[in-house]
Amino acid sequence: MDLIDDPAEAGNSPEFSVTELSGAIKRVIEGEFGHVRIRGEVGRVSRPRSGHVYLDLKDDRSVISGVMWKGTASRLHTQPEEGMEVIATGRITTFGGQSKYQIVIEDIKPAGMGALMALLEKRKGMLQAEGLFDETRKRPLPYLPDIIGVVTSPSGAVIRDILHRLRDRFPRKVLIWPVAVQGERCAADVARAIAGFNAMTPGGALPRPDLLIVARGGGSVEDLWGFNEEIVARAAAASDIPLISAVGHETDTTLIDFVSDRRAPTPTAAAELAVPVRHELMAWLGGQGARMSQALSTTLIRRRQRLVDLGRALPRPEVLVEGPRQRLDVLGDRLGPALIAGVQRRKVKLSEASGSLRPATLRRSVMTARRDLDKLSARLAPALARAVAAKSDRFTTRTGRFDPAALTAQTVTARRDLDRLTSGIVRAGQGQTQTLRRKIDAMDRLRETLSYKATLARGYAVVRGDGDVVTTKAGAKKAASLEIEFADGKLTVGGKAAAPKKSAAKAPDQGSLF
Repeated sequence: MDLIDDPAEAGNSPEFSVTELSGAIKRVIEGEFGHVRIRGEVGRVSRPRSGHVYLDLKDDRSVISGVMWKGTASRLHTQPEEGMEVIATGRITTFGGQSKYQIVIEDIKPAGMGALMALLEKRKGMLQAEGLFDETRKRPLPYLPDIIGVVTSPSGAVIRDILHRLRDRFPRKVLIWPVAVQGERCAADVARAIAGFNAMTPGGALPRPDLLIVARGGGSVEDLWGFNEEIVARAAAASDIPLISAVGHETDTTLIDFVSDRRAPTPTAAAELAVPVRHELMAWLGGQGARMSQALSTTLIRRRQRLVDLGRALPRPEVLVEGPRQRLDVLGDRLGPALIAGVQRRKVKLSEASGSLRPATLRRSVMTARRDLDKLSARLAPALARAVAAKSDRFTTRTGRFDPAALTAQTVTARRDLDRLTSGIVRAGQGQTQTLRRKIDAMDRLRETLSYKATLARGYAVVRGDGDVVTTKAGAKKAASLEIEFADGKLTVGGKAAAPKKSAAKAPDQGSLF
């Protein structure tokens, strides 16, 4: 536009306000370009709290700003990321507040398979760098889970295949969490289902599963893209329950396959990994039981044979007890004479000990002690008189005069001392006498305990022949008469004392007692 220096000429040109000119430009651009499709690389991406998405589309020479409103962004199958090549569909408009034009995006898709694969490799590299693919994080599957949780569509053929396979192999209780397996709700539903199963309480009213299966049938990359989302991969990696991924067919690979504990090529194969074959397990258990029975039988036979071999090497029980039995007989024969000899030795010792404790001897000792005490008592009165006279003389000499009151006080004190000494002597004599009496009683009890008469009370007897103790059969035969002493008296056997009062010619042959 040329500059107009002449005011007259300038007055013929129309004047616009900034808003009017911005609106005119907006109408021209929107009328000229309506709906367009733009292919480019996603540059800067911004997601404010409002839920709208602001981004840049660029190629090697130009950049155009783009905006997606909240409703459009929430319906997208694939969220745009920086560096991703996309095809955006929308309308060109202007934003007068910043004097720029932009595209209001109504739909955005990756520009072919290459873009999706590039995005997938980018996410895969990021998760692998975080260690979510490490084998050390993968947990072993339970051998026979009680409850299996399945995350899949409740109306597809996948759940029927899984249930049918479980029923054929080993019926288990199955909990199904219905989700959308493709589309914009797929990723959020699957992540929420995995987290929901993990939030259940073990052993509760609805118990937590022991194993999870995330399953979907085959499809295109776009159909399976929900299982490539980052939230799904992180939910599978954070699961405390072992998880089997069974998404697509054998050639299909998604991000959840790398973070799961086991990957199954098909949903049917996932059911086969989850449980063993019941008939095979029963057959294996039967075989193991037979092997255990055979091993037990073989062990018992071998141990029995070993026991028999060891038993042959052992001596007979009769041989083992012959020696001890003979020693017992010898000791038993020696026990009676040894007991009698021991009693006799103790009797002699008791007689010697009790000889000095006879009542006559004790009485003589007491009379002697009493005579000595009387002699001392007779000597005590003159000694007391002499002591009183000596104290009186000393008192008179010391004071120069005789004081009857003082002498009386001294006499009372001396008498008190004499009474105290006399009482002490009497108590000492009584105590000594009681001590001697207790000793005599103890010795007498000991004499009765060691006496052979206590043995007679238990059923034994003492046999005397011609005045001597008879301890053998031969000695009894030699004796002219035998005297048997029991606990309650003596009995004479044989000789004249035991013969009846008849003539010897008429008396029958009595014979020997032994």
